[in-house]
Amino acid sequence: MRVHYPRTPHLPWSPGAAADDIRTGDLSGLTGSEVVVTEKLDGENTTLYADGLHARSLDSAHHPSRAWVKGLQSRIGPRIPAGWRVCGENLFARHSIPYTDLDSWFHGFSVWTDQDRCLDWDDTVRFLRRLGVPTPRVLWRGRYDERALRALRLDLDRQEGYVVRTVRGFPRAEFGGRIAKWVRPQHVRTDTHWMHAAVVENGLGPTAALWEVRSGQLPELPLLAKSLGIPELHCSADELADVSARLDELGRTGDARLAGVLATALRTTRRDRAASQLSPRPAAPQLAPRLADRLGLPLARRVADLVGLHSGLQQPYPDEERRAGLVRLAAAADLGVLHAVAAAAAPGPAEREQVAWSALHAEDAGLLDADPLAWLRTGLREALADLAPDGPDAADPADAADRCWAQAREAYALGRISTVEEAVAATWRWRDGRFPRLVHLSGPSGSGKSTFAAALPGVPTRISLDDLRAALGSRADQRHNPEVLRTGLARLDTALADAAATVVWDATSLNREQRSHVHGIARRRDALVTQVVLLVGEQELLRRNAVRPHPVPSEVLTAQLHRFSPPHPGQAHRTWYVGPGGTVEDTAGSLDSEEY
Repeated sequence: MRVHYPRTPHLPWSPGAAADDIRTGDLSGLTGSEVVVTEKLDGENTTLYADGLHARSLDSAHHPSRAWVKGLQSRIGPRIPAGWRVCGENLFARHSIPYTDLDSWFHGFSVWTDQDRCLDWDDTVRFLRRLGVPTPRVLWRGRYDERALRALRLDLDRQEGYVVRTVRGFPRAEFGGRIAKWVRPQHVRTDTHWMHAAVVENGLGPTAALWEVRSGQLPELPLLAKSLGIPELHCSADELADVSARLDELGRTGDARLAGVLATALRTTRRDRAASQLSPRPAAPQLAPRLADRLGLPLARRVADLVGLHSGLQQPYPDEERRAGLVRLAAAADLGVLHAVAAAAAPGPAEREQVAWSALHAEDAGLLDADPLAWLRTGLREALADLAPDGPDAADPADAADRCWAQAREAYALGRISTVEEAVAATWRWRDGRFPRLVHLSGPSGSGKSTFAAALPGVPTRISLDDLRAALGSRADQRHNPEVLRTGLARLDTALADAAATVVWDATSLNREQRSHVHGIARRRDALVTQVVLLVGEQELLRRNAVRPHPVPSEVLTAQLHRFSPPHPGQAHRTWYVGPGGTVEDTAGSLDSEEY
């Protein structure tokens, strides 16, 4: 069944309302609600279904400007549930506003179920992102405030207006009271209607190629390189076609598909800095911060993890230990995507055979789904929902929940549990939160470790190797490193003997070997380990180092960047990823969040 998109009423102060437009006089459906305000885009209202599409008119005829969106519908239509519809703006043809840097020629702004209900805004964004469809830019969000809306300032040469809607979803019958728009005065500023003029394409921006890949398009290397800000990608078109086909067969879409494609294209990252301080192709340790500007840190980190982990599947592995290893690996990456990357990037038949053998084991263990441990996480989350602090000095219940989740994953990997009930029983001893906590920082000099540690709540015990060196004479003196490390580890062991202690290990901890000494003591003291990974780009590190009170020699910083091997998820109970702003931008291993 085809459904006509309703006419959106104008806000009382909208200057662009024409004589035949609807102007709302009742804002009670917005008042008191959380609302989101998005940019109103100047295109053609279009609705997509699983089996077709139409413009605002249900019997809209063919027009050249609709050819591209028809191609998009053919790619994403099979992923739209029967009876659902995606409403948005077809921006292929220029109307009154000439766009030059669009994310895509189609932006979705609402998703409707087979019950004729508009999804919550956050669910809308998630649903559309999985399809590979961007949403309009958010201009403001909060409790409805007419003064805040009236105070919004737009560039009226580049923006048509804005739309305000409740964050919560609503049935179609409430549409007129839950959504309204503001349109600039004299919006149409052309003499000829766009449908009767020659089609002029709007311009796409640097991220458009990424959205194309998300939506199922075969990637083009030059466009991907431009989108990532990298001069050239050393990957063949056949390899990208191979990984794309494998991801499509797995049913991976949106960010999962994009991550697999990008990891394949970027897998040959090198550490060559001979030509310049900043290599044109980012070295593996710098991959996540380099990509974060274009992808955001969460997706950039996932791409970097795929790059760092995929080659392990190409190597022989003891079959008797394979299931446990794959379960642990599932905490670090989407195993389906990881196997697709490893197979497409395999250098020869022997490596490809190893990947295929690993995939058979993963499939037999039920680990190739997008979120294979969701049943265990969801069940444990429900079982631990009643965790609550007991007294003013009680531990954070999130710590206990995350610890139980980490222990349940490991017990499942070892084959000791197979049901949620068994997981609850196996993790009972950690529910009261009576265990010490270790916050283990990892990052090059200048990445913000000490600043982050100082901002942690409470007064945790901080063990700084720089401070221990300073006590021996100089922070920069590396001659006493073995003695400094022994002293620091001894202090850590003593501090974690207190079950109520929170201890911060403040050192570069650049590779797994360095981190293993600290983790060994934490295991012996049964501590919850939170690995904090600070991901800051090389240029920013160099800038910070130049103005630090205690700068490290440039050659030392360069050596640190060469040695830095960021930990993957699963190498600690939980992992926090901190960006250049000094705040946690991504997490892994927490019970209250989805992994992918």
